[in-house]
Amino acid sequence: MNRKLMFSSLKQDWETPKELYDSLNNEFHFDFDPCPINPDFNGLAIEWGKCNFVNPPYKSKLQDAFIKKGFEEWKKGKTIVFLIPARTDTKRFHAYLLPHAEIRFIKGRITFKGSKHPAPFPSMICILKGRKR
Repeated sequence: MNRKLMFSSLKQDWETPKELYDSLNNEFHFDFDPCPINPDFNGLAIEWGKCNFVNPPYKSKLQDAFIKKGFEEWKKGKTIVFLIPARTDTKRFHAYLLPHAEIRFIKGRITFKGSKHPAPFPSMICILKGRKR
């Protein structure tokens, strides 16, 4: 896969590098992923777990939908950890993430699983921390 493909609409889901996922999982102990590769369910139409890892498809409208859904699940007391492009100019960033999330910018560019080259965009981790019960 090449950088040109990452700019195209041919592939919209990029698998998280194992080291990055494992590091986040060790910190948060995920119990659900609403955006797995090749899902057999619609992550936008179901209830999420208590602690969720979300690397949504990269099409803008799907990013919007998953970030909004994650925000709604967070309001129910759940923890949502997003891996998304660092697009701080978007409405979704300002509406759902900036006022509420812990934001961690990733140094350098991620090389997603299955790609030989780094992504053509910077990435960030946005954490909406659920309420402890």
